Amino acid sequence: MRVYTAHLRADAAPILVPEGFAWGALVFGPFWLLAHRAWIAGVLALCGFVLIAALPGLPARWLLALVLAWALGLWGNDLRRWSLAARGYLLAHVVAAPDRDSALARLLDRRPDLTAAALA
Repeated sequence: MRVYTAHLRADAAPILVPEGFAWGALVFGPFWLLAHRAWIAGVLALCGFVLIAALPGLPARWLLALVLAWALGLWGNDLRRWSLAARGYLLAHVVAAPDRDSALARLLDRRPDLTAAALA
């Protein structure tokens, strides 16, 4: 079972964010954040990688880049939640389901008023 947080805004479909490690954030870093519309966090992470690349000394750069990538993997979904809160979404529910589609079905079963927004 996977745990998802459901974020709602009056004029938008619900967004489900999984709990746990974000492998996409580990591998793709700031581009993963930008793809999930976490603009501020994505730009800051990209600036972090650029600053690390500008540091002298190859071993220190690789180690810092790995630490930043690992941190993005650990906190990538939390950064998405922070970005959603900044855009006006509210944390409304926590849903446990085996996959995202099942989680959405459970959310809509619990909150039928969200069906029109989810299908739009």
